[in-house]
Amino acid sequence: MFPLTLIIVATALLCLAMMMVLGSLLRTGIPGVREWFGANLAMIATLLLVAGRGQIPDSLSIVLSNTMLALSGASYYAGCARFLARPPRWRWLLGATLLLTLAIINWRYVVDSVAIRVLVSTTFSAVICLGIATLLIRYRPRNRSRYNYWFAALLALIFAASQIARGVCFLVLDPQPGDLLFGNIWNTALLTVGGVVMPVMTMSAVMMIHDVMLGEVEHAANHDHMTGALSRKRLETVAAEQIRNARLHGRPLSLLLIDLDHFKRINDTYGHAGGDAVLQEFVRMARSFLRGGDVVGRLGGEEFGVLLPNADADAALHIADRLREQAGAQVVRGEFGECRYSISGGVATLGGEDSFEQLAVRADRALYAAKHGGRNRVLADAGDTALPALAASS
Repeated sequence: MFPLTLIIVATALLCLAMMMVLGSLLRTGIPGVREWFGANLAMIATLLLVAGRGQIPDSLSIVLSNTMLALSGASYYAGCARFLARPPRWRWLLGATLLLTLAIINWRYVVDSVAIRVLVSTTFSAVICLGIATLLIRYRPRNRSRYNYWFAALLALIFAASQIARGVCFLVLDPQPGDLLFGNIWNTALLTVGGVVMPVMTMSAVMMIHDVMLGEVEHAANHDHMTGALSRKRLETVAAEQIRNARLHGRPLSLLLIDLDHFKRINDTYGHAGGDAVLQEFVRMARSFLRGGDVVGRLGGEEFGVLLPNADADAALHIADRLREQAGAQVVRGEFGECRYSISGGVATLGGEDSFEQLAVRADRALYAAKHGGRNRVLADAGDTALPALAASS
């Protein structure tokens, strides 16, 4: 029984350690953490019940321990589902657990067969592991690193295979009731693998949680917290990349600088809540209006920058004017009332050896001219286009 005791103690300590890690992550509010915490708690209960074999009734050490083991796997599956924004399907999981419990009762008290009990239990665990692997592969977030998800899926597949192998091992050897075959080296090895399933899978879950938290930190660093537009620093980084690509492929690139007209008046009239709402709604509208590859960033206050790849001066000017019309037609509503606003814009197109700073200077010069020419209009830098200025219709 020494190998069994060692496996139980080691696994229980690992599960306890994983519970402490997950407990520290509960306040993050990340979906799935509570279910993963519960899975480890159920596994510890399973181990304690198994450790009492021969000292406590079989209804506890066999029936209840297998039920808790099944609930541990079901809870881990539900955690993965919630983490990936999929339905946890608790009805199906609890229904399957109930069927497992009835099967264990039957093959202990009606027909006492260790082999069938183990086969039923390991089949349940294998199916759960296969379900986990399917979830992780099929619904992996496409904007995140695939490593953590594929690693967790691979572990689930390995554990599924080990559970199937253990079930087959018991079925082939057909032990007598009470003989757990812990002296068999293959069964001991497979039992050890099965014992560390939960803590190891929890480690992979922590890796996925870390990936989400890292993504949130990156998003916070790269985006303006109020409007969701790119931060100025991130916009400059993206601009440098797009400038290199534009030169490499010989394609045009334009920059549109936008200023919300009379924004101080909006704040004075509707309060800062109204001003914030206008900024947020403008960014939301701009994102829905602009093309797929266009990028919106907040430069500060009420000033925004829009990168327009594959748009020469004339195309950029037309895009900017259509955006101006959309802004002029937008009505922002809230507890502060209804607010209309307009924008002015300046367009500059990449040329020569322009850096982003030089491109921004030329766009800002055009924006300055638009604002001092009456606002609610867009202008291109004088050297970029032969088109006339586009202004609000009188």
